[in-house]
Amino acid sequence: MDNRPIGVFDSGVGGLTVAREIMRQLPGENMIYFGDTARVPYGSKSKDTIIKYSRQIVRFLLTKNVKAIVVACNTATALALKELQKENTIPVIGVIEPGAITAAKTTETKNIGVVATESTIKSGMYTTFLRELDPQITVVSKACPLFCPLVEEGWTDDRVTDEVIARYLHELKDYEIDSLILGCTHYPLLRSAIGRYMGEGVKLVNPAYETAKSLRVLLEEQQLLNTQTDRGHYTYFVSDGVDNFVAFADRVLPCEVKLTSIVNIESY
Repeated sequence: MDNRPIGVFDSGVGGLTVAREIMRQLPGENMIYFGDTARVPYGSKSKDTIIKYSRQIVRFLLTKNVKAIVVACNTATALALKELQKENTIPVIGVIEPGAITAAKTTETKNIGVVATESTIKSGMYTTFLRELDPQITVVSKACPLFCPLVEEGWTDDRVTDEVIARYLHELKDYEIDSLILGCTHYPLLRSAIGRYMGEGVKLVNPAYETAKSLRVLLEEQQLLNTQTDRGHYTYFVSDGVDNFVAFADRVLPCEVKLTSIVNIESY
């Protein structure tokens, strides 16, 4: 039994959807979550900046003796994951490959949609990986930058959100996609509204859920699984805005967030 914690990080609060899935699928695992709330959003920043920020966060998590790291941010996965994997001896996984693999396995039309931040779309990571899996797949991508602030406002079931979804996604309906990857960790919180608009013929792929599944497999393969029967212990850190973080976390997570600490992440 390896009771060291899993490190999970995101540009802010969206990665809590990944943390939630880890809690559900790996209830015995301890976890440390870091949200870079002082420097959010990552979606509009350069690759060099994202790599710098991600390295600082990893250095912080390593001080907590984590046994694996989940990059619970599509932008950081797209732009920094390969560097982090090369630089660290513990396992580091992201959220792009698990979701892409599921979409490639389930599509019948071989037309897959991807909605994400501007940086993730511009990186082309989903398109590259999906075509490596199956060269016949056609990928239709759409940046949806307003989805994140709508989620953080708590407007997940609101007429304004429905209108924004229709504005962004109407063109995807022209491509006969049968699988849509929710390529930002905020977007699963809009799953119901997006599903209503896209219709029953389109499978919505939640990379947060698929990432937790992949993490379990990785921990089992490397004999890092914590087999304790008690629920894991969760610790939260942010770079700013504790109150807003806790308010959002209490809406998303299946357990109460009792303590969140501020970290001067620039010092790492």
